[in-house]
Amino acid sequence: MFQFQITAQDNRARAGIFSTPHGDLLTPVFAPVGTQATVKTLTPEHLKDINASLVLSNTYHLYLRPGDEIVRDMGGLHKFMQWRKPMLTDSGGFQVFSLAQTRKIDDDGATFKSHIDGSTHRLTPEKSIAVQENLGADIIMAFDECSDPNDHAYIKQAMRRTHRWAERSLKAKTRLDQALFGIVQGGVDPALRAESAKFIAALDTPGIAIGGLSVGETKQEMHDTLDVVTPLLPENKPRYLMGVGTPEDLINGVLRGVDIFDCVLPTRLARHPSAFAPEGRLNLMNASFARDDRPIDETCDCYTCKTFARAYIRHLIAAKELLAGTLISIHNLRALIRLMERIRAYIAEGSFEDRAPELLNQWSNNAKRNRNP
Repeated sequence: MFQFQITAQDNRARAGIFSTPHGDLLTPVFAPVGTQATVKTLTPEHLKDINASLVLSNTYHLYLRPGDEIVRDMGGLHKFMQWRKPMLTDSGGFQVFSLAQTRKIDDDGATFKSHIDGSTHRLTPEKSIAVQENLGADIIMAFDECSDPNDHAYIKQAMRRTHRWAERSLKAKTRLDQALFGIVQGGVDPALRAESAKFIAALDTPGIAIGGLSVGETKQEMHDTLDVVTPLLPENKPRYLMGVGTPEDLINGVLRGVDIFDCVLPTRLARHPSAFAPEGRLNLMNASFARDDRPIDETCDCYTCKTFARAYIRHLIAAKELLAGTLISIHNLRALIRLMERIRAYIAEGSFEDRAPELLNQWSNNAKRNRNP
């Protein structure tokens, strides 16, 4: 049911097709994040219009609210949120690490207090899998422990615990229509990452996730870690870099053999209110846009850019109209999806590695030039 076919390769960069019960994913692919069974400010139709093919939802949040059993009884996530294409859920491990008010982690699992109402809950590998089976996403994650990147002893302990939890997650899984990915941990320590990559690869899951990055390490440390990990992973399994999604990160990740990405960045920027543009990241609240009749990006084919001027979007922001977040989110997500479409095309023609410096220069220079517009 879950097959990954590599259709083209340019050095370590791969283009492929990952088959799921709700359709094929063309990789490399960027997934918008729908934390609470919704991509903020957007409808499923918006997502279809921008050619999104994969949406991520959050196990921790949906377990707490509305409850995974309610989602199950409503027909599962696809029906509940009316998204009929592939979906992915994470294990809840990162949110326990980053959001829970208080937490206690032991070898069996994690006890934590909800950030919503302070109620006490417990997640174990078995519980995480049960929740994700109730939610019903096509791709699910083994329960893992994300550790403090600055505490080496803790990183090693959490990695070993993640390995044991991955084995328990596999044993707990009962649904055949869900692909369970193991997660590689180990901080930015090359030896630990290599150990983790070999252990998770040996579990022979349908795909492998790389967790614990974009949590405070430098970009170079992230790149070095990927350089260690991806060569140790099987060629015939998709590789998912969790929670990473700046344009530069996408390009660098694909160069290093990553196939799947997700990040809240595009919609978070839209609410603050920043947009990707050829001249760099734009703060559309800037007064210089008050009479600007250009779209955000004249080369973009999204609804926002085909319909509205920067001046109108700035007016919406100034008037605190909710439509502003919707329009910028449409554009920002489409910008990253278009980037991935270009990358897939470049890989297919064998030119991605040669073109990557140009793409990186475009996005990196723009980010530097317009960081404080």
